[in-house]
Amino acid sequence: MSSTASAKNGTWRNWGGNVASRPAREVAPASVEEVSAAVRRAAEDGLTVKAVGSGHSFTSIAATDGVLIRPQLLTGIRKIDRDAMTVTVEAGTPLKRLNMALAREGLSLTNMGDIMEQTVSGATSTGTHGTGRESASIAAQIKGLELVTGDGSVLTCSEKENPDVFAAARIGLGALGIVTAITFAVEPIFLLTAREEPMPLDRVLADFDELWAENEHFEFYWFPHTTNTNTKRNNRSAGPEKPVSPVAGWIEDEFLSNGVFQVAQWVGRAAPATVPAIARISSTALSARSYTDIPYKVFTSPRRVHFVEMEYAVPREALTETLREIRTMVDRSGLRISFPVEVRTAPADDITLSTASGRDSAYIAVHMFRGTPYQAYFTAAERIFTAHGGRPHWGKVHTRDADYFSRVYPRFGEFTAMRDRLDPDRRFQNDYLRRVLGS
Repeated sequence: MSSTASAKNGTWRNWGGNVASRPAREVAPASVEEVSAAVRRAAEDGLTVKAVGSGHSFTSIAATDGVLIRPQLLTGIRKIDRDAMTVTVEAGTPLKRLNMALAREGLSLTNMGDIMEQTVSGATSTGTHGTGRESASIAAQIKGLELVTGDGSVLTCSEKENPDVFAAARIGLGALGIVTAITFAVEPIFLLTAREEPMPLDRVLADFDELWAENEHFEFYWFPHTTNTNTKRNNRSAGPEKPVSPVAGWIEDEFLSNGVFQVAQWVGRAAPATVPAIARISSTALSARSYTDIPYKVFTSPRRVHFVEMEYAVPREALTETLREIRTMVDRSGLRISFPVEVRTAPADDITLSTASGRDSAYIAVHMFRGTPYQAYFTAAERIFTAHGGRPHWGKVHTRDADYFSRVYPRFGEFTAMRDRLDPDRRFQNDYLRRVLGS
């Protein structure tokens, strides 16, 4: 299977392989007018509509038995405005293509997540983020949006135009309409120096506030069943460029992070008792390294080992306590966890349903190799996350519902009211939205 979602015999599947649906029909519109027409025609046929990106969500947020809108023809840069320092891009553009096209123009996003296979609209609609002291989610860098609403009309929004729609639609979960174009803030391309090094977990937790404050972008991976972490600090640099050499890059990023790791996952799945020993070896396999390159080559890395993931945002001050509880839970549970736990941060933002809405946040992500039973681990982790008022990533596994979200998002009612206004007939409804937003 490719890095994106697949469709065989009329069945759509996501990248993680844990969600499947059978749409009544698929459409690949090439313009905003064709998207409007598809929405109006679906209404005439009494069908719901969902746009799907690359299928990188682990939830059924894009699943539909109605009309599935494929974005592969809605791609490319519409406009670069060097005075305003913005770029307007078609919604189906993969982040990878956007990053490469911007680099050729001497431009870059300020921050990004660690995977760039997603489409820009799929990534922003679910709140995809990287790590950052001052900057984080991709949606927080949006300056304007074009949206096809429930009756097929086209709405544009920004801080000045329809600001109430703008507040909600940057992370709209596909519930407010179909995003057809996004305008991002960009800046002149810059260099980042990455410093990756192992560090004991206790030290990372003890010094976390300092590590966070001293670095523009700090993240770490903790390997369950060990006391080891791998830390990564990314900071702006005056240069010179010192990319990872192709050989070292292949060894670290392909052979160890994808190849050997894949084999380790296969072994762990076949013989769970070997997982702690494998974890100890994996956690010491990656040595310290430093390199300097343009942003997307530092922030992102290939992910060829397929997994299933749950991630929650907790208040940043609750991070160390939450992670200690996760460690205790793993140690006491008898679970065998072969995938590292990833920790990142984001500053508070003003987007209605952003996981960092109104509060400085720390993200804790737990993963399991695709095909291994993940329910026991995720259920135990989720119990800990929710005890801290955690907010789950909209595109990753969770069991929360509208009742829970109305408690952890102060502006939840604002979002559902906007949905009533833009999609009164629930043209964009599916089972996932019924659960998380209420009917």
